[in-house]
Amino acid sequence: MAVYIGDIAEPVPCISLYGISKEVDAIFSENKKIHGIVVVNEETPKSLITRTHFYQKMGTLYGYNLYMGRSIELIANNEPLIVDYFQSITEVSKLAMERKEEDRYDYVIVTKEDKYIGIVSIQRLLMKLVEVQAEFASFLNPLTRLPGNHIIEDKLKEIIQQDKFSILYFDLDHFKAYNDTYGFKKGDELLQATADLLKKTFDKRGIFLGHIGGDDFIAVLNHYDFISICEAIINDFDRSVEQFYNSNHLSQKYVITENRQGVKEKIALVSLSIAIVTNQYQPFSNVEELVEDATVVKKSCKKIQGSCFLINV
Repeated sequence: MAVYIGDIAEPVPCISLYGISKEVDAIFSENKKIHGIVVVNEETPKSLITRTHFYQKMGTLYGYNLYMGRSIELIANNEPLIVDYFQSITEVSKLAMERKEEDRYDYVIVTKEDKYIGIVSIQRLLMKLVEVQAEFASFLNPLTRLPGNHIIEDKLKEIIQQDKFSILYFDLDHFKAYNDTYGFKKGDELLQATADLLKKTFDKRGIFLGHIGGDDFIAVLNHYDFISICEAIINDFDRSVEQFYNSNHLSQKYVITENRQGVKEKIALVSLSIAIVTNQYQPFSNVEELVEDATVVKKSCKKIQGSCFLINV
């Protein structure tokens, strides 16, 4: 869901690197709404002259006589923030706010192939950033704040074009029984703890993690090195899940609750199934094939008692 800074760039007047301050004064006088002028050498931006700085210089005791007929180089900011069209709104916002305090609200100059195309005001930048963040938030799972199905689908379409990929589907076994025994609040806490465990594992590796919904999660890898990752996750999960049960349930290793047919029975404690689909052994032409294969692996995985992982072969 990339939004590029170039998408919101607007043109403002330019002046040649060899111009003089009288030209700047004329441009500002004719364009009352603009707050800066870009200085270019041919089509390449070099510096920025802001309205405030320009008239502050002119308003000093000898400013008019010193600057008005002379080169704009004496007044221009020779270190403006210049960014490429395809840099993200988020990245540029961060760069803009990291500038010196006196420059922080100056225009951001946008280039494409190193040629000037326009500017973005800080007001416009921040308004767009809020809009982008609100739109992105609508695609996140409200409980875990992980990417939801819309973003997951886009990621799967992207990764299926790669030479190597592995998709890890995570599912909590017997989660319904846990909810029925301990209540939805504790169930949400268990889901959040699981999400935090997965985030800790994947964030440091730069791996995409999504929340399909309920107790289902997904990770998308661009390699086949998943065995040690799965083993570590299962070990961490099995240790952490113990804190969500009372001592009696932990010692007997089951809870008594109704199954899906409404009959009370002993149901094992929550465990973690990881169904792995990779193109290491077979190709996939579309996401539908990927999901079908994952469903088969997931069913087989859930038949195994305790936490485990299975790979499509």
